[in-house]
Amino acid sequence: MVTGALWDEKYMWWDTRSAGAFIPAGGWVEPDEHVENPRTKRRLKNLLDASGLSKELKWQDARPATVEEVCRVHDRAYVERMKELSDSGGGDAGELVPFGPGGYDIAMLAAGGAIVAAEAVQNRTVQNAYALIRPPGHHAERDRGRGFCMFGNVAIAVRHLQEACGVGRIAVVDWDVHHGNGTQQAFYDSPDVLTVSLHQDRYYPHESGTAEEIGEGAGMGANLNIPLPPGTGPGGYLHAFESLVVPALLRFQPEFIIVASGFDSSALDPLGRQMLHSEAYREMTRMMASVAAETAEGRLLIVHEGGYSAAYVPFCGLAVMEELSGIRTEVEDPFLDFLSEIGGMDLQPHQKDAVAALLPLLEKVPGA
Repeated sequence: MVTGALWDEKYMWWDTRSAGAFIPAGGWVEPDEHVENPRTKRRLKNLLDASGLSKELKWQDARPATVEEVCRVHDRAYVERMKELSDSGGGDAGELVPFGPGGYDIAMLAAGGAIVAAEAVQNRTVQNAYALIRPPGHHAERDRGRGFCMFGNVAIAVRHLQEACGVGRIAVVDWDVHHGNGTQQAFYDSPDVLTVSLHQDRYYPHESGTAEEIGEGAGMGANLNIPLPPGTGPGGYLHAFESLVVPALLRFQPEFIIVASGFDSSALDPLGRQMLHSEAYREMTRMMASVAAETAEGRLLIVHEGGYSAAYVPFCGLAVMEELSGIRTEVEDPFLDFLSEIGGMDLQPHQKDAVAALLPLLEKVPGA
């Protein structure tokens, strides 16, 4: 079976309006391009095409999610309010989620795209898949948008797999530089969804993502946060995967794995202070595919989240797609040699200590 991919040009028409980085323009903030703009995703799609890898993938057609599908995660009143705002010219979905007219329809298409890609993997139409969608979703909470996210794309896909496709245990691994607070909220009391978030410590949202947040009620232990110190490079991330992420997944034994893929943990990202390069993303993908093969019959879906370096996101994304498909193109990462020589790319003692402090949490992860 081939690797699936999903993309729609309408994702690039999501309008985040003008800003200074991510602060809305106005007052002393001179209007400029919002940091969450189409360029990173479009350039990733362009590199897939230019490299020839696109021709080897099985492309899926996105569809809008239904209101009922989205309301498995979000309050209906919130969903209806987003449509009203969109129809009246746009607004802000909550906190730092500016959008223009028609934004609701594009966000519904993003959520539906995640569902379509998940179904393709579950039904074995494809072996695994990458959903290159926009806007992102992992910060969206039950009744408000946050951090560029209107609807929780990954969470909506998880609930669809469980309620419409009969999948039981699902694991979500989030390697975006920011904490996956929305996904955590959606499943905080769910024993059948393991949520794992690796993120820069107390970056965004500042108040969430601590190690103490391990779930509640029946979901106790099924939420694992791995806050990493700023400046963590490939050595620290791969150590965290080997010591925490992989053992947690093996203990949980999911039937399906979804990765929330943010490339803002790269060394060139303007909104993160971590130091990953494309080979680190390739290796993390390899590890996820290996665990999926052992626990979930290979069922692995990767869903695009953040990443704001227009120059570097394409090479990180291509590395992930090459690893998923098992096809190496002729493309070489032109930044890799430079980034590999930056000081501190190896595992540092304080990073090792941060991971070691989290090891007792593995005993709390629900076993199969």
